[in-house]
Amino acid sequence: MYYSNGNYEAFARPKKPAGVENKSAYIVGSGLAALSTAVFLIRDGQMDGAKIHLLEELSLPGGSMDGIKNERLGYIIRGGREMEPHFEVLWDLFRSIPSLENPEHSILDEFYWLNKEDPCFAKTRVIYHQGQEIPDDGQLTLSKKAIKEIIKLILTPEDKLQDVQIDQVFDDEFFKSNFWLYWRTMFAFEPWASAMEMRRYLMRFVQHVGTLKNLSSLRFTKYNQYESLIMPIVAYLKEHGVNFRYDTVVTNIIVNRTGSDKVAKKIEMTVAGEEKALELTENDLVFVTNGSITESTTYGDNDHAAPVTHELGASWQLWENLAAQDEAFGHPDKFCKHIPDANWTVSATITFKDSRVAKYIERVNKKDPYSGSIVSSGPTSIKDSNWSLGYSISRQPHFKAQQPNELVVWLYPLFTDRIGNYIEKRPDECTGMELCEEWLYHMGVPENEIKAISQDASTIPCHMPYITTYFMPRANGDRPLVVPKHCKNLAFIGNYAETPRDTVFTTEYSVRTAMEAVYTLLNVDRGVPEVFGSVFDVRMMLNAFYYLNDQKSLDELDLSWPEKTAVKGFMSKIKGTYIEELMKEYHVIK
Repeated sequence: MYYSNGNYEAFARPKKPAGVENKSAYIVGSGLAALSTAVFLIRDGQMDGAKIHLLEELSLPGGSMDGIKNERLGYIIRGGREMEPHFEVLWDLFRSIPSLENPEHSILDEFYWLNKEDPCFAKTRVIYHQGQEIPDDGQLTLSKKAIKEIIKLILTPEDKLQDVQIDQVFDDEFFKSNFWLYWRTMFAFEPWASAMEMRRYLMRFVQHVGTLKNLSSLRFTKYNQYESLIMPIVAYLKEHGVNFRYDTVVTNIIVNRTGSDKVAKKIEMTVAGEEKALELTENDLVFVTNGSITESTTYGDNDHAAPVTHELGASWQLWENLAAQDEAFGHPDKFCKHIPDANWTVSATITFKDSRVAKYIERVNKKDPYSGSIVSSGPTSIKDSNWSLGYSISRQPHFKAQQPNELVVWLYPLFTDRIGNYIEKRPDECTGMELCEEWLYHMGVPENEIKAISQDASTIPCHMPYITTYFMPRANGDRPLVVPKHCKNLAFIGNYAETPRDTVFTTEYSVRTAMEAVYTLLNVDRGVPEVFGSVFDVRMMLNAFYYLNDQKSLDELDLSWPEKTAVKGFMSKIKGTYIEELMKEYHVIK
């Protein structure tokens, strides 16, 4: 497996890998990483779909990319995924998946034109004082010291950030900035999270520093991501004869080590409660989704909080059993145990069945929620919320089955350990109605109207004990490599596998690990598109410098005398050069 840059290889069809007709594949899980693995096996590995088996513990595919109308509870979305133009591998995948609404088009075609015609642009990013826009919305408000801390973190090698937390590399000035408010509510970072991962995010998304205030860099699906992304992939795989085995819990994979070689020899599982085993040869490729952010999810309703449990589910237990066999298979305990109480564990889906709340949404977000256009364009954050409450309102209808009068809103409180401003409870103690009421209060709904609106709505809270575990402070080796050294037929896929430079908690990471796993085990002769190199692009860095300093040029900055002298000397040397031209183009100098 190797990386490529540019479009020379992007549209090339690789040769059929040697011996692929004698191979089969067993994929543990059926989330986005697993489904993508199956697509790449068929499209690029040219494996017969009938030889590909997805082993799923639930009764439907999709993993954490969900969106469903539950007959008892109503519409449920546990979360939403933010996508952007430089998810190179994600778009490589979806260029090959036909649209269910118009099979002549790919999902990429459909997605591209939708976002061209209805682009993201948040007219309000942060509110406070019950629905009022904060005065400095759009300014990053970073101090000189905080900017230096950001630069220092980027320049620090990953090896020196092992087990380091974000609050160990930044001081209070940074955490008081709008930059941190925008950043944490967009990406779900907490002060205790991994500084290593924070560095990756800064380097991966430096091109978006200037759009943190309006989210115009983001792209969203027409409907919820289950209907818009997962269902078309499932249809593609079924058309190619892929086997979906539900109610199948893989409990262990026995790996035989002979010399330096590691070969998966047996899959142990329970199928519909009955213990079974599947013997493997080196020609049987095994792809494991290790760990899960939505495992052990519980649900509440209008009158009940979602039960708070921390049961270790099957995907975690499988990873523990694998890790016990070999140090190269990672350290799951680093992620699923000792999770801080001050983290995000709860989200909620509100379905309003009439238009009473629409005028308050329109006042805050400056868009008619029934217009069919994207409403909040990503998260709207509430600065003075004790919970650090945020919400997102996508294009309506968000579900194909939605009625014209229905409106679906998704909520997420980042701080689970704090009492609300209106509801004097922690979010994980709240019923659906109470979560709805806290949000209505912050949206500026008069207090005498809040109860009636929340009673007539349907709010489904869900508790996800492992939702932020991607961000747990980690060290090298805590996540297994996509294909650990000397593994002949075993790979790890998903956001708990390790691939360089890319960032977890993204759809891109899931698909990237899938492509790398398939290309490595089958020796596919086509490059995996490398992670977008924004941090290596001087234009992106100049743009980020300008916006980090709240759109001030060098001569407008508060510099010390030695700094001013150094800048003056530098400017004299670049005068009349292309460097000066670039710096003017990106507003660093006037």
